[in-house]
Amino acid sequence: MERSILDLKLKDKHRSSDIRHKTELINAGKHAQQLKWKWAGHMIRTTGERWTKLVTTWKGPKGKRGRGRPIDRWTDDLRKVAGDNWIQAAGDRAQWRQLEEAYTREGALT
Repeated sequence: MERSILDLKLKDKHRSSDIRHKTELINAGKHAQQLKWKWAGHMIRTTGERWTKLVTTWKGPKGKRGRGRPIDRWTDDLRKVAGDNWIQAAGDRAQWRQLEEAYTREGALT
């Protein structure tokens, strides 16, 4: 899409990073990661028994899981950066903001 904005062809051999710099568009994947990180911190810091907080912190049903590769949960990538106690980390705004940079860094979740 950015190549078509600048009317560039693939055979012209322009780097994607140079094209992104010229168009000044944001990286959609990185922006989505930032929004998810901010929402997770906001949701955990809310007071009261909101369903979003209850569903996110729910441990799930007891018993064995099915065969095959485990399904990724919404919190799995948060745990990769902030650790298993990501809920306590989200409660501290300063610490959560520091961890956000590591979470949204290019290639952090690949």
